[in-house]
Amino acid sequence: MTTIEHVQAVAFDLDGTLCDSIPDLAAAANATREHLGLEPLPGKTVESYVGDGIAKLVHRVLTDTREEQAEQSLWEQAFTFFIRHYREHLSDLTRPYPETEAGLGLLKTLGIPLVVITNKNEVLAVELLQQLGLADYFSLILGGDSLPEKKPSPMPLLHAAEVLNIDPANMIMVGDSKNDILAAKAAGCLSVGVTFGYGDMTMLAQEADTKPDWIIGALPEIYENLQPQKDKDQE
Repeated sequence: MTTIEHVQAVAFDLDGTLCDSIPDLAAAANATREHLGLEPLPGKTVESYVGDGIAKLVHRVLTDTREEQAEQSLWEQAFTFFIRHYREHLSDLTRPYPETEAGLGLLKTLGIPLVVITNKNEVLAVELLQQLGLADYFSLILGGDSLPEKKPSPMPLLHAAEVLNIDPANMIMVGDSKNDILAAKAAGCLSVGVTFGYGDMTMLAQEADTKPDWIIGALPEIYENLQPQKDKDQE
């Protein structure tokens, strides 16, 4: 397992890393399709479309493809409906993963700032974290619309490091997707992939560009792997 000398901050993706939000995203997707007279999509299909922000998700939900774009006026109608519906049902079924709070609590005992860097719209990310009771763990929450670029661009990670006044090399990025790993590598951060999210971490680890530095099965493992450093610092 790769190590770094001084971990000064830990950044987390949101959907598929801190919480399982697919049930509510799928419900909003299918409510939108029903509103437009379209057939519902399986939850697994919606899951495969998540990760690049809601604007892109709505295109994918409308076209039932990853790359095609819906006609602009239809997309605008669908986007407006989706956002309204989803915001009203943000946490009906969305829950933190079982060891999320334990992992965050352990990391907070190290006295380092924790941040969220997600491609979800910032206002939705903040509201969801508040509703899940997780918001107070984080010093900074950046959404996909907080800056001109979102993951896989390194811009959000570099911005977070600048705000925290740390070297990006001393920040860990934890996520479940290709976007998280690519952003971390481009920013010079250590990348940590989780096995319980929406991305196929085993497949991503087979390619040099998307191979994370660490792979974990639960968030407390981050704290456990930082323990030798913590003990050394206290000597």
